[in-house]
Amino acid sequence: MTSPVGTGPYKSQPPPPPSGPPAWDGPPPGEAHPVRPSLADQVKELASRLSIRWRLTITYGAMFFAAGALLVFVMYSLVGWAIKDAWTPVPLGGDVPAELSQIWDDYWIGQRSATIEAAQTYVLQRSLMALLGVGILALILGYIVADRALKPVMQMTATARKLSETSLAHERIDLQGPDDELKELADTFDAMLTRLNSAFDAQRRFVGNASHELRTPLAINRTVLEVALSDPEASDDLKVLGRTLLGTNARHERLIEGLLLLARSERDLSVRKAVDVQDVVKTAVDQLAPFAAEEGVDVEYDLHPAQATGDPVLLERCVSNLVENAIKYNNGSGGKVWVRSGIVDGASVVQVANTGILVPAYEVDALFEPFRRLHADRIESAKGAGLGLSIVRAIVRAHGGTVTAVPRDGGGLVVTVRLPGSAPATTPSAR
Repeated sequence: MTSPVGTGPYKSQPPPPPSGPPAWDGPPPGEAHPVRPSLADQVKELASRLSIRWRLTITYGAMFFAAGALLVFVMYSLVGWAIKDAWTPVPLGGDVPAELSQIWDDYWIGQRSATIEAAQTYVLQRSLMALLGVGILALILGYIVADRALKPVMQMTATARKLSETSLAHERIDLQGPDDELKELADTFDAMLTRLNSAFDAQRRFVGNASHELRTPLAINRTVLEVALSDPEASDDLKVLGRTLLGTNARHERLIEGLLLLARSERDLSVRKAVDVQDVVKTAVDQLAPFAAEEGVDVEYDLHPAQATGDPVLLERCVSNLVENAIKYNNGSGGKVWVRSGIVDGASVVQVANTGILVPAYEVDALFEPFRRLHADRIESAKGAGLGLSIVRAIVRAHGGTVTAVPRDGGGLVVTVRLPGSAPATTPSAR
């Protein structure tokens, strides 16, 4: 962890406490009794890795070889039957002793059998050589035919990969060709894209309307309550009630702000620019320093440059949510939070670890769902609405990254965010 490029007091501290050697994702789970897969399982796994183009090619080749083998067997049998039927017996004629006639017949039959065997052997050898050569040609032609047959599917796949929320309005497959099953599939896909575009338009309108319709009444309520509390003649009961309503109103404002941010994060990014994750993390840590001091939590950090591409505001909110959660769900006075950033395996990485209560491993994934908290589901909590990690996951996915969390030994979590790097690393890794 120690590096002259890093910034912050963390670089002089021991590594963050995932157990074992310092690793970005914590200790890898060990397998006590590894099971060696059987030959049948290995064959199935190999078959599952093949593309459909190669599977069709192998299927065409196998069917051709089976038909060719059947044809060779039929020709092999027909040659024997044809020679046997065409083999005319030649009598000796005249007054020949029976013993001599029998010897001649046996000789003639032996010659027939030898001729049949020689002809069948010749036909079999030449047929197998021809089958091998034509079979190789059939595999090549089968690959070409499979490639041409799958070209419409490849076009659909390429269109689906290029699609985003902003291109749904004008991007379609528009497959040309005969009115067959593939064209029907492409037309069905185009119709689905049209419906998705309408759904996204409705969602954008809903978010815009909700932003106005929900925020405005709450802002009016807050103003009225603040004016009422500023009245020097207000009774103590009125002031207690006003402060309670202000707290509830503030909670509703945070909930609505979180829901709107979650909806925005789940859409395609409207801003994409080069961002140094180190600066984003440093800004988030500095902004939350007063909150950490108020909670009595010590925040240590070791930040290294890491370039990414995305929306700086959303990325800052993502890191702020992680650090704020690490402070909020901590041990209180004397708790610790470790934050670090850097480049690992070409990806820009941010990791936040904290002390806190023990988190069961089976509960970790559920924490990323909206309104989910540890040991509480959709239950009112003074600490938050349960949207922090949901927003983090939505923002990271919108940037094409991944977020993982593992329980930390002694309590708390280790949350790791990986974002695609926008440029090769020019500084030492934060490992």
